[in-house]
Amino acid sequence: MILYPNAKINLGLYVTEKRNDGFHNIETVFYPINITDILEININDSIKEVQFTVTGNNLNIKPEDNIVLKTYNIIRDKYNIDPVNIHLHKQIPSGAGLGGGSSDAAFMLKGLNSIFNLNIHEDELCDIAASLGSDCPFFIKNIPMYASGRGELLSAYNINLANKYIVVIKPDLFISTPKAYSRIKPHIPENDIREILKNDITDWRENVKNDFENTLDRVKDKDIFFIKDTLYKYGADYALMSGSGSSVFGIFSELPPLIKEFNNFFCQTTILQ
Repeated sequence: MILYPNAKINLGLYVTEKRNDGFHNIETVFYPINITDILEININDSIKEVQFTVTGNNLNIKPEDNIVLKTYNIIRDKYNIDPVNIHLHKQIPSGAGLGGGSSDAAFMLKGLNSIFNLNIHEDELCDIAASLGSDCPFFIKNIPMYASGRGELLSAYNINLANKYIVVIKPDLFISTPKAYSRIKPHIPENDIREILKNDITDWRENVKNDFENTLDRVKDKDIFFIKDTLYKYGADYALMSGSGSSVFGIFSELPPLIKEFNNFFCQTTILQ
């Protein structure tokens, strides 16, 4: 079985309060995008232990620490499944706010559920996913969703960006999520993001924000500001840093040109569904 775990972007992101468990409550809208990793899972009767390999980028994490292997181990212990061969080819950049690792875990859950005919209900898959990462449950459903709580409380959100183009840029910059949260000043937004996103996309620039952008250092994190400004210069309807960073996306009504300023960065253009 070959699966294509996809990335997501955050259409706005507000950190509303710090919880007693040390996490933070947020409000955001997750939107799936067609930038993917490649995940292959095969049953192999000749092996006695799971076999796991990783290729591509983002290879700084040891295979035994990868969330995909952790996901397999959870399902193995819970449902006594046989060993499998797993190969993960990483294409979604890490430390980017695109949810690549969470997506890999969610697709692993769905893949094992299918291969072994476990008949795990979607609600239980979401519960397992939530134990792996706050945004993992989103990738089980994988449609535009309003998210609250840690990001695991989800409700379908009716928004249609189909046939618009998105440019995703990841500078050579790593932003620590725990450090980013430590700089946040939680607050309740003045307006409900679900209502603001009903406005025309050209109104979002002034009204739909990412609180993590306020934690950036104008010198150290200058590439993020440069990317966002450049996207608007080339005609983006809306541009924002995704998640806690460091990727920035721009949404365009027409196919954007190749932007030479991004030649030294990860840069990918795709069409939204």
